[in-house]
This record gives sequence, structure tokens and C-alpha cells, in this order.
Amino acid sequence: MTVSTGDHPLQQLVLKIHSRCDLACDHCYVYEHADKSWKTRPVVIGQDTVRRTAARFATYAREHDLASVTVILHGGEPLLAGPARLRSICAEFSSALAGVTELELKIHTNGMQLSRRHLDVFREYGVLVSVSLDGDQAANDRHRLDRKYRSSYHRVLRAIDLLRTEEYRHLFGGLLCTVDVANDPVVVHDTLSALSPPRIDYLLPHSTWDTPPPRGSSGSPTPYADWLLAVFDRWTEQGRTVRVRTFDSVLSTLRGGPSLTEAMGLAPSDLAVVETDGSFEQVDSLKTAYDGAPATGYHVNEHTFEQVARHPGVQARQRGLLGLSKTCRECPVVQSCGGGLYAHRYSSEREFDNPSVFCHDLRALVDGIAERITDRSLSPAVLDPEALRFARQALDRTLLAYANERLAGHTDWDAAWQALLRLDADRTTAEHLNRVLSHPYLRAALRHAEAAHVTAARFARVAVAAAVHAHAPLRLAWEQPDRELDLPTLGTLTLPAPGRVEAVVSARGLDVRTADGALLTVGDQPTDAWRPLTVLKVAATEPLLIDDADPRRAVYPAPVTAPLDPDELAAFRERLRTAYELRAEQGAAADDRNALRVDAVTPLVAGAGVRLAVDGLGGLGVAVDFEPTMFVRELPRLGRRARLAALRATTDLHVPGNQAGRLLTEVVDALGDVAYWGQETPERLQSLARAGRALAALTELPDRDLTESGEILAAELREEWTAIAGQP
Repeated sequence: MTVSTGDHPLQQLVLKIHSRCDLACDHCYVYEHADKSWKTRPVVIGQDTVRRTAARFATYAREHDLASVTVILHGGEPLLAGPARLRSICAEFSSALAGVTELELKIHTNGMQLSRRHLDVFREYGVLVSVSLDGDQAANDRHRLDRKYRSSYHRVLRAIDLLRTEEYRHLFGGLLCTVDVANDPVVVHDTLSALSPPRIDYLLPHSTWDTPPPRGSSGSPTPYADWLLAVFDRWTEQGRTVRVRTFDSVLSTLRGGPSLTEAMGLAPSDLAVVETDGSFEQVDSLKTAYDGAPATGYHVNEHTFEQVARHPGVQARQRGLLGLSKTCRECPVVQSCGGGLYAHRYSSEREFDNPSVFCHDLRALVDGIAERITDRSLSPAVLDPEALRFARQALDRTLLAYANERLAGHTDWDAAWQALLRLDADRTTAEHLNRVLSHPYLRAALRHAEAAHVTAARFARVAVAAAVHAHAPLRLAWEQPDRELDLPTLGTLTLPAPGRVEAVVSARGLDVRTADGALLTVGDQPTDAWRPLTVLKVAATEPLLIDDADPRRAVYPAPVTAPLDPDELAAFRERLRTAYELRAEQGAAADDRNALRVDAVTPLVAGAGVRLAVDGLGGLGVAVDFEPTMFVRELPRLGRRARLAALRATTDLHVPGNQAGRLLTEVVDALGDVAYWGQETPERLQSLARAGRALAALTELPDRDLTESGEILAAELREEWTAIAGQP
């Protein structure tokens, strides 16, 4: 049996509950652009449509086993639907999705109608409220006037002030600001950040090649990049006290992380829209392109979300790099830019086979941020394997602290966080906490935000596992979302049912008590409920953890197996033992910087070979039928790749997004292939030549493309290549 991730499911639903608005914004994509379908639709969504949509979405979530979904109430202006209808909509979706998946409800509003009656409904159902505001009054009133052409500014501020009161503050989702380069960027950002929103989204005005955006009077070829970089500098000067999604996304993708917005990056779209008449549509921004652009021809009465997910227009936005124009595919910043928002690529001549109409601005924005965040100083990690290990541990702590910023206030998280702090404060227990935090599948969890209760439960289990290793007393309770209570580096405890659990670590071991009073004991030996992980001890090698059960272990470019049965596990373990004994016989230099450090080995399906985890940090996937001799041949090649991945995660080797990164990868891969072939074969000679060409190209790059750490690494690689090639 294998674990498969499948296609990219739809996890966000934009539900249009009111198709009219009390503002007359001249940049609105609903009313002021090419698509005019709003004129033929009901003003307010009907309850039967809401009920059918909720039922369809619940069925889809169940069929795809979705851990969470988001429903965004939208318009027009959704508050015009009124508190009573809003309550019935929230109740319908909450009821339909209860027991199926975790539901996050949001609403995007201009705030004009926001009252305590609305907010009481939102508090009842936990609806996060995002408000549109374009800056100070002068900036906001450039476009956001009411239908009598009066200022909306002070009415929106009153709504935000109400949202910021103590009883409603937890519902504040953030501010949405459409960029106008005629406005002062610093004044706009200072105005918005002074309102202490949890997040600001700066949105480029919806435009296409047929209807390009205004460029302002500066004469700059990249006025939107200039505007956003001025905000970035101010944001940095303020200490980045508020999250800005565009900047957070660029910072993430430049470091190899995920995109955080559909407007940038290569993450597949996971969104569907249901209009007030029950019609399924694609993403709203397509209304900018041409009349009828978002239409699918589907309706909730006759079609399912599964059919919507397979619509050609939806799948076009899930193709990643393959869905971009040739210009975009060849661009060095494509991982961060992603070709821009899909709608912004449209032209009547080539449809969506274009770069974004903001192409030059997006390139300048990514390059500008990359230059600003590059640390050019020399990192000890590039010189010393132990320094690299320490840097990786420091990164784990940074990611954990970031999670605390996001989750502080959640009861279970706060308890887990305090337990982690206590363990980290004592040198004897901190060593064991480092051991657990270094587990590669925890690193994957830290890099991908999950629902608060899921993250709280995961890191409560981290604290418990570290306490067990350290024999440190600990009592901790949390809401366990599923039956499989995995303790990283230890094993899996199968509970009678999900629910509240309490773990007690004492001198005699670990006991877990469930909500119904059942007491489960974790020990060294397996029981009906407890399945410990296997540890392989081989001479001259650190104990090797075999993890075939962690729920986040599917981080390899090949499928993982289901947990192995005892005979399969014994056979796999013996293959590993043979491989490591062969490796010990060959002898490896103790100071080899490229030696592969493995924190966990996970079985992969037969024929999958030997694979690094996708981030290259500590995880090794090995096919259940691997040959020990091939395993030993692969390790030097994989060690080089893993070291480069670890350096990139902790150190600036080059300005993010430039060609130096690709060339360093080519050299490392080619030298790894040289080591793999290990003899005078045509493949070895070709690999050596490939490394030489990439090194030559590195030499030709501008001096500022590489940092001091990058220059040291490049020099090391050049020295190695020269020694192998036998050239002076």
C-alpha cells in the first residue's frame, strides 16, 4: 500500500451572497471591468442555493479527506445581506461541514455597514473580517466613494475601530489595500499599520495587456515596484510588526519556501466561486479579462465541486511552471513571481499566454527585496559541519518562535509552548529537545502553517517525546485531532477515539489518559496500542531511526509505504545494516564536509531508489527493495545535495533568485555524479565537463551575485574540480 497526495483539491470557496455594493469604486473588477454578468444575477443569494452549495462542498471535502476548508463570504458588499441572513449562511455551512473537516469562515467587506449586530454573528461562528481601505483619506477617496460620490473614509474607520475593540479584536482578519502609484506609499503604509491589523494585503489594480494599469507621472518603467519597495523599506524600518502577505510570500519563495498568495508564486489555485444564482465561476479577477471569462457553465443544482475542479480553466491555474509563457519559464525570479496573477496575463491576441502586464514591476520587486535581505557576511556553516548543524538547530528555533507569534493565545498551544520553553531552559533536557526538533518531518511541519489545534497537538507531542528521552517529569494535555498519536522519534500510540488526552511523563515512563478515562502506557515493547519506531545501531555510525509511520513523512519525490509489518521491517532493517557495514568497510573521512547526516530513514515503494527529502534536511527515503551496494554508491552524491540544501536554508550563498543559485546546484550535482561513477567512464567524464562549464559560468557572474559564503563554497568546488581534472 502507498500513500498518495493526489491532485490539487479545491479548499477555498468564495460565496457571493450579495451582488450589489454601497460604494462606487472606479477600480472595481465586478462592476467597472469587462464582465457584466452581475447585472443578470439575483441581488441576494437564496437559502436553497446556500444549502445545496454547503452540502456539495461537504461531500467534496469528505471524498478528498480535506483537513480544513475556507469559505469566504463576498459580494458586491456581503454585509448588505444583513445579520439574519449572514447567521443562516454561517449556520448552514457550520452544520454541513461539522465532523467532516475544520471550517474557517471569512468575510471581505468595505466596512461601511459593519455593526455590533454583524460582529455578534461573526463572533458566534468565528468569522474573520477583512476590510478594504486604501490608506489615508486622500488615498482612499481617490477611488472609494459611495454611490453619491461622498467620502467613505470615516465610516470605514469607525468600522475598524469597532472591530479593534477587546470583544471583537480576535475577528480582525486584516486590511486590503489596492495600490495607486499616485498615493504616497509611506503615508499609506503608516496609516494602515497604525490601525494595528494582523495583516495587510497590498493588491495590484486589476489590469490586462488590453487595459494596462496607470503608470503615474514619475516616468519610471517600474512605478509599482518602486511604490512597493518604498513600503517594504518602511515596513522593515518599523520592525515588520504587521504581516504583509505580498512581502511574506516573496521572502518565503526566495528562500525556497511556499508561495503565500495566488497573486505571486507557482502554488496551484485551490479556489472556486459560487455566485448568487448558484453558478460556479472561476476566480473573480478574471472578470477583468473579457465578458464571460470566469464562467464555467456549471451550477450547484446540476454539478459538483469535483466537476469544477476538473474544469479546464481551473486546471490551467494548477499547472505551475508548465502553465506559464515561455518568457516566464525562462525568468530567474519565476519561483517568486509565478507569472503574476492569472488574469493580469490576458491579451485578446494571445489570451493568457503572456507574462503579467506588471512583468517588469514584479521582476524589479523580487530583485529589490532579494538584494535588501541578502546577508553578505561569512557564515561558519560553510566551513564547519558542526557549525552547519548548529545553524540548522537555530533555524528550527526561529521557525518555532514564528509559530508562537501566530498561535499565541490558543490554550493548548500556550501550554505546549511553556513546556517547550522549560525543556529548552535546562542544558540536559535541551539536548533531547534538539534531537526531537531535528526530526525531518517536524521541520516540514514548521514550514507549512496548519490549523491552530493541529499545530498545538503536534508540538505538545514534541514536548512529550523530548521529556521521555530526557526522563524529565512533564504533565501536558491537549485536544488530539485523530486516533494516531504519533510521538516524533518514538512511535505511534493508537487511541480509542480522537479527543482530549493528558500525557504524564514520570520516572516510570509515559502514561496517556483519554477523555473516557482509558489509561495507555508507552514502553519499549510494542502492545496492541503502542507501536515503537525501530532504531538501528551500526558500529561507527550514529543510531539510525527508521520512521515508517510519521503522518508527515511523505516529503519525498516518490511514494512512501504504509507502515511495514514486522517481517517487512526486519528485512528492511537488515538491508540497511548491510549497507552501513559496507560503507564502514570503505572508510569515510571524519572531517568530510559532504558526509550525509541522516536523522531518519523512511521506506519508499519498491523501485524508488534512494531519495532525499524535498528540502534535503535530514530525511532519507529508501526503497524497500534497495541494493546495499547501490545505497553506498548514492550516499556521497546525496551528501553533497543535502549539504547544499542545509546551507541554503541557513546561509545566504548568493542574492536569492539569481543565476548563481542554479549554477551552484549544477556544480554540486555534477561533482556528485563524478563521485557516483567513481571510475573513468563516459558518464564520469561528461559529469566532470558539466561541472567545469558551470564553474566557468559562475566566474563570469557579477561580483555581487555571490556572498562571501558563496565565494568560499565556489572556491571549494573549483579546487575539488581542479584536483579531479588534474589541471593546474
